Amino acid sequence: MNYSDFKSAVSIIKKLPLGGLDAQFKLAPSIRKPYTNDLIKAISPKKSAVLALFYPSKTGKTEFLLTLRANYKGVHASQISFPGGKFEESDINLTHTALRETNEEVGIAIKKINIFKQLTNVYIPPSNFLVTPIMGFLSTTPKLILNNEVEKVIPVTIKELLADQAISTATVTTSYAKKMEVPCFILNKTVVWGATAMMLSEIRELLKKV
Repeated sequence: MNYSDFKSAVSIIKKLPLGGLDAQFKLAPSIRKPYTNDLIKAISPKKSAVLALFYPSKTGKTEFLLTLRANYKGVHASQISFPGGKFEESDINLTHTALRETNEEVGIAIKKINIFKQLTNVYIPPSNFLVTPIMGFLSTTPKLILNNEVEKVIPVTIKELLADQAISTATVTTSYAKKMEVPCFILNKTVVWGATAMMLSEIRELLKKV
C-alpha cells in the first residue's frame, strides 16, 4: 500500500469496529486461553501500552516498526514487539505511555506522532501485563536512535502483513515453555508470535477492510 493511500484510509480506519478477541485469537498460541474482563481485573495486572507506528518508506510504501528486544533477565527478553512499555505514574494516560516509550526506545519525537486509534487490550499471562495497543502515524520516514532496550528494528510493509503467506506456524522455546508450536506471522524474514501476533491480527483485519 502506498503511503498516500494509507493516509487517505486513516479516516476510515478510525470508524471501523474492532475485531476484538475474535481477531486476536486467530494468532494466539493454543495454550493461551481467553480471560474474562472480571478475571483480568481480579488478577490486578500491570498496565502497559505499545505503539503500532506507520510511516512512509523511502520508496513511498507504508511501513510499521517492530523491535527485537535486547537480551536481558526477563520474561520477554529477545522477543519481537512493538515499541512500548510499562505505564508510569507520571504518564497522563496509556497513549502517553506508548508515545513516551517509543521516544525512549527508538528516538522518535512525540510531537511528530499522530495517534488515530486504540485497539483491544491484550493480557499477557507470563508477565501479568495488560497491554493497550495504540495506532499512530508519521508524515515522514523516521530517523531512529535505539536505546539499550532494543537490539534492532524490523521494518514491515503493510503489503507484507496483508499477504496470505504471512501467516504460518513455528516451534518456539521460551523461559516458560519448550518446543511449543504456535501460529505466527513471518514478516521481514522474522517469526512474530504471541501477544504481538495477536495485536497484528486485529490490525490486519482492520487494514483488509479499507
